[in-house]
Amino acid sequence: MAAVQTFKATAHLQDGVKVKARSRQFELTIDEPKSLGGTDTGMNPVEALLASLGACQSIVARVYAPKFGVKLDDFQVEVEGDLDLDGFFNRSDVRPGYSEIRYTFRIKTDSPKDKVEEFIRFIESKCPVGDTIANPVSLKLNSIVIES
Repeated sequence: MAAVQTFKATAHLQDGVKVKARSRQFELTIDEPKSLGGTDTGMNPVEALLASLGACQSIVARVYAPKFGVKLDDFQVEVEGDLDLDGFFNRSDVRPGYSEIRYTFRIKTDSPKDKVEEFIRFIESKCPVGDTIANPVSLKLNSIVIES
């Protein structure tokens, strides 16, 4: 397998603000809560981002726990973030994205605390989603296709 792999997804707007997101053979409904004009049939995009971070950290934990000699009886990530909706609604000049994202790892293990702490530092350094959120990434419009 090549070291650089390209991942792809599509987002197709449905009725209202509901979106069908697809990647490979999987589909996810993304929507907004009723309070934000949606029908509440799925997570909204910023919730999906938080869930992606927690899922990524969880996968890194599962893959690397044996290498650190950490036994995971249970692993859960709680993720929350602060977002000023005035940025999205163009009511002020605040940025539309998260100003801060916080997470808590809940780990059930009988492994020594120092091993677990070293393991956690590693998870934080290797999660691709966390790295993408924490560091600037080149985000560019590839093309616009206008169909009639």
